[in-house]
Parts: sequence; structure tokens; C-alpha cells
Amino acid sequence: MNTIREEVRIFCPATVANVNCGFDALGFALEGIGDEMVIRKVKTPGVTITKITGEELPMEAHKNVAGVSGLAMLEGINANFGIEIEIHKKIRAGSGIGSSSASAAGAVFGINQLLENPLDNLALTNYAMKGEALASGNEHADNVAPCVYGGTTLITGYNPLRIIALPPMDSIYVGILHPHIKIATKEARAILPKEVSLANAITQAQNLASFVASLYEWDKQLFADSLQDVLVEPHRKQLIPHFDTIKRISKEHNCIAFGISGSGPSLFSFAFAKADIDTYLSTSKAFYEEQGLAVDAYSSRISEHGCRVISP
Repeated sequence: MNTIREEVRIFCPATVANVNCGFDALGFALEGIGDEMVIRKVKTPGVTITKITGEELPMEAHKNVAGVSGLAMLEGINANFGIEIEIHKKIRAGSGIGSSSASAAGAVFGINQLLENPLDNLALTNYAMKGEALASGNEHADNVAPCVYGGTTLITGYNPLRIIALPPMDSIYVGILHPHIKIATKEARAILPKEVSLANAITQAQNLASFVASLYEWDKQLFADSLQDVLVEPHRKQLIPHFDTIKRISKEHNCIAFGISGSGPSLFSFAFAKADIDTYLSTSKAFYEEQGLAVDAYSSRISEHGCRVISP
């Protein structure tokens, strides 16, 4: 029988959402980039945020995504206890690699570790979406799902919520380029058109279907061809300085995919060789710095793990 914990320290991975062809439907977890949180069971009902490092974020539970998702879960399970949360941010707020989702997912994952009868990943994602809505303006799971499940996830429906864990992309290397500007998710959603052409809707549906099929068959050419975005990128790329130049650099260094991570400003790229990702990142970073813009660059893999318990 497992010992029920009173306190847990967890790692909450950064995530990439949309993945070009899957707006509000696709996402994957990154390896080595993420936040840490401490979740502590207390007698006082509700959620108390006791410490935040790395970012200036609201301490009030109802104004913080971790607090909102945590409160939703405590209410949903009729908890006879409360929790205290420490949040140690390593993912920059507004970076586009799931900063708010890491907090929202981390809170519910941590609470789950304190339960005698833990909930499944689908239930945790449902609660995490409540917190994500505070940051983005609506409940969507393309970041929180991979943060909970790990790997690559596909949301096949929201009413009710349905999530499929897709086959791993073991041979893929990921590059993340984060120009030091902030893009609010709500603003990035506001610039998108409410209606799209039938031709573009068909193309995007074909791309998403091709992406999923390529993973089950591991068809590398189909995989590379599917990672195109005709719906969102044309509108959001204006928010990211020198987008077209960086896209061209990615192709010059054998990247098979390039796009906006979530709502941006971070950009993701895929390659079959780590050396290609590394040279692309160093070239792009040098270009941005020549333009006077600070940038972070990360080389990563797709993590099979979502939130996980770590040693104190």
C-alpha cells in the first residue's frame, strides 16, 4: 500500500501547443525545461499561495492560474483539507511554451499526489483547464494535456473532453527560440479571424489527419509535409519580429518544420539530427542579437513524461 504524502515537490514541463496543423488540438511536452512547485496539504480549507519565485505573479489564489485550478479540483472532489502552493517559475510568463499551463497542471497533479484515490489524467486535465482559462480567456487543453500526460497529445473533443496520447516521436529533435518580447494569449487569439475559407479549412484538416497518420506509420515524409499552418500563422506571424527570416534560416539548416509555439513569441522547429537544430539555433540567435533583440535558445527532445514528482 502506498504511503499518502502530506507534501510533494514536482516538475512541470514546458509545452508546445498547436504544432502548426493542430490549433487548440495538438501539443507536446518538452524535456528539461519547466517549473517546480511544492504542494502541501493543510487543515485550512482552500488554496494559499505562500511563495512565488522567478516571476511577479498574483499571490491571491483566485487571480493565479494554479490557485484557480487547485480550487476547482478541491471543490470537485469535496476535499476535507486545503493546500499551500509554492511556485518556482523557470518558464518565462508570456513566452508561448506553456508557462500558465505548467502552473495550472502542476497544481492539480500535486493535489492528486496527496489523495488516497487519485484521479486519472483526463480528470486532471479538466481541472487544469479551469486555471488555463484565466490566462487565455477560454478553456482549452493543447498545453495542459501534454503537461499532464507527457508526450504528444491530441484533443479530439471538448464536450465531453477527449484526449488521445499519440505515438512517440523518438527520432525528433526540437529547437525552441524565445525572443524577449511578450505576447498575451488573449491578444493573440483576438487577432484571429472568426471565419476561414473552405479551402483553408480543408487543407488544415488534411494536414492534421496526415500528421496523426504519419505517427502511427512513422512516415517521415508525410510527417514533414503535414506540419503546415494555413489558418493561424499568417495572422500571428506579424507579432513576432523577423519571423520570415528565421523561417528561412530554419530551412537552410535542414529543419523539417518551423512554426509558432502556442500564441508565441517562442518559435519551435523539428529536425532529424541534433546538429541541425544546434546550428539553426546558434545562427538564429546571432541574427536576433545583431538586431538588438535578446533571445533564449533551447535544444530539447519530446518528453515522455508530464508533471512528475522530484526529490526535495
